Amino acid sequence: MTRFGGALLLGLGVTLAAVAFESRPLGIAGVGLVAAAVLAGAWAAAVRGGATVRFSPAPAPATEGDHVRLRVEVSRSSRIPVGSAVVRAGLGRLGEVECRLRGHGRSNVGELHLGRLPRGRFPVSDPRLVLGDHLGLETVVTPLEEPSAAIVVHPRLVELQSLFSEAGRHGADGRRLLLRRPTGFDFHSVREYEQGESLRRVHWATTARRGQLMVKELDDAPRDAVVVLLDCDPRGAVGTSPDSSFDAAVRAAGSVLRVYSARGRRATLLTTGPEATPLPVCSLGADFRTALDALAAAEPDALHTLGPVLARQETAAGRAGELVVVSATLDAASLEAVLGAATRRLVSLVWIDAPSFAGRPTGALPALLRLSGSGVPVAIVRCGDDLVSALDASRPEAAAHA
Repeated sequence: MTRFGGALLLGLGVTLAAVAFESRPLGIAGVGLVAAAVLAGAWAAAVRGGATVRFSPAPAPATEGDHVRLRVEVSRSSRIPVGSAVVRAGLGRLGEVECRLRGHGRSNVGELHLGRLPRGRFPVSDPRLVLGDHLGLETVVTPLEEPSAAIVVHPRLVELQSLFSEAGRHGADGRRLLLRRPTGFDFHSVREYEQGESLRRVHWATTARRGQLMVKELDDAPRDAVVVLLDCDPRGAVGTSPDSSFDAAVRAAGSVLRVYSARGRRATLLTTGPEATPLPVCSLGADFRTALDALAAAEPDALHTLGPVLARQETAAGRAGELVVVSATLDAASLEAVLGAATRRLVSLVWIDAPSFAGRPTGALPALLRLSGSGVPVAIVRCGDDLVSALDASRPEAAAHA
């Protein structure tokens, strides 16, 4: 039974008792209760109407560690005054929250302090406006239009001067040593063979047709784009946010992407998630912020392992001139895929030591030793590690990991 129904029954009961005992004070109380209940019912009927709500998080977007506030503004179509106004809504995995509003008339505002939130995207869902009368007898719940608002908390990145993968690509005089040429050659035409040219460039089909040696004319086609591939395999997600292995992988991927973006180099963020879309990044402007939004929403929900993504040549990872893999899982198929990719382009690996995030010690991993022996630079990130020390080539700790 609602408070309105209880007050009405109580008022009728008191009124009947007053009549039975011929008590004027009791009658006044009974009539007052009945009148209050009737007025509350009339208020509820009059206050019903449409309402719009606006959610404004601050800061927007936020970064891990920021104190996040959510401002709620409601505009009602009814001018009937209310005793209390509350907005309730869901905020993703944060659960349901409640914000008390203040103000009079049609406009009410409120602010909800959410504290320091972990990385993520927290969409606003199922918002409701709850209005109460001044006597606390009646409550009116008004569903609000589903907003397209969300609280976005970006990962906290680190600034790197150089990358661990560059430690072995510079000579003593500071010049860059190109271990694997990140370029390709596109077929342009054929021409006659010249003395001293390699027979590997002979175009045998044209040679057989014309009866003389013909060689392929190739155009140098640089492929300087780099792809940062974040492995979203749920098997590598250990611990709870914001101190989980997957959160460390997201921070590492974003920090590496930031280095290339700051240099103005063409880069692409790619994940192995079910709805992964390659996000090209050319600068630290709007395209980089879009990539940060994707990293904020990333979850360890991949349907496939790393191997199939690397094996598909038509994907961004397959066409990249340079590939940086950030992963906490490396099964046999994925290892072979990484080694295969390393024969065609520059490949480096940021290995997230997932067992360390569960407090378990880890020893030498044969897969990582095999990658290092094949010329693939490897950086290892363990629980509690300084990300700059693990990824920056200018730091001695990164050189030890490479």
